[in-house]
Amino acid sequence: MADINVSYDLFPNEQGFYANCDGRHVGEITFVRVGGDKIIIDHTDVSEKYRHAKIGLNLVRCAADFARKKKCKVITMCPFAKAMFSRYSEFDDVRFLHTR
Repeated sequence: MADINVSYDLFPNEQGFYANCDGRHVGEITFVRVGGDKIIIDHTDVSEKYRHAKIGLNLVRCAADFARKKKCKVITMCPFAKAMFSRYSEFDDVRFLHTR
């Protein structure tokens, strides 16, 4: 599992990212835009076989980078994304409320 090659692709509607490994869908994160300045992450899922490969964390990073690019703040409704935002200070700049 250490030598996996994962790509992260933005959904065509720009409301999430797919994680793909060797042409197979292995995970996704979804979010919705609220107004012009916020996104709500509402779901993150990774296939059980890939859960220890940091794909979920990288999907959250993709969403955070998307928010930075769009100059948005992030609200985490998804329990996994909420946990990652609490655990890693790298998300502080896009967190809607700066509470941990």
